[in-house]
Amino acid sequence: MVSNGIKLVLCVLICLGAGVLGSLFSVGKNFQDWYGQLHKPWFNPPNWIFGPVWTILYVLMGVALFLVWQKGLNRRAARIGLVLFAVQLALNSLWTPLFFGWHWIAAALVDITFLWLAILATIVAFHRTSLPAAVCLYPYLGWVSFAAVLNAVIWHLNR
Repeated sequence: MVSNGIKLVLCVLICLGAGVLGSLFSVGKNFQDWYGQLHKPWFNPPNWIFGPVWTILYVLMGVALFLVWQKGLNRRAARIGLVLFAVQLALNSLWTPLFFGWHWIAAALVDITFLWLAILATIVAFHRTSLPAAVCLYPYLGWVSFAAVLNAVIWHLNR
């Protein structure tokens, strides 16, 4: 039997790992050259803010994942929530390569739209298993909402 402490650390590491995987596409000269030349809206945050915000969000996501896992995988609602969580995490990991790696701003916008829907569905599913788990995902939904608007405006400004 795996202890709750190990489960929590594993859940947080899974989520942070998804972020690290995506960040591999936003480092280096190509990122600075390409992203620096894009037309961006006045409300575009400074680049330094993204790392701390995403770190906090990935930790909260890991806590949410842990809280649902802790309720037991024998519960149908928990299993559905975990599947939805995996889908949203995959869409999350895909966004950075689409946007920063391949410079497919429109494709990233489609991805983040589905990501937003998947996060919302995950929140609803997690709520059935653990209210605190669902609440842990609220800041994530808020940030992805902002990121989707930012993605849409950047796409519009650079068509």
